[in-house]
Amino acid sequence: MSSMDEHILKTTKEIVVKFIETGRISPSGFSESFKSIYQTIDETVKGSTDKTRKEELQDD
Repeated sequence: MSSMDEHILKTTKEIVVKFIETGRISPSGFSESFKSIYQTIDETVKGSTDKTRKEELQDD
């Protein structure tokens, strides 16, 4: 697992725990919510990383 994947996993965990604490997600819905939030963060982070790399290549 890469460092970026570990950061995504930790961030997802923190968000899900916060949502459970505030009552926005029930513990019984943890599995489904965790997957959805993880995918969203993963796509956002990796998508922005890909975009940044493309921009850097174009600048050279």
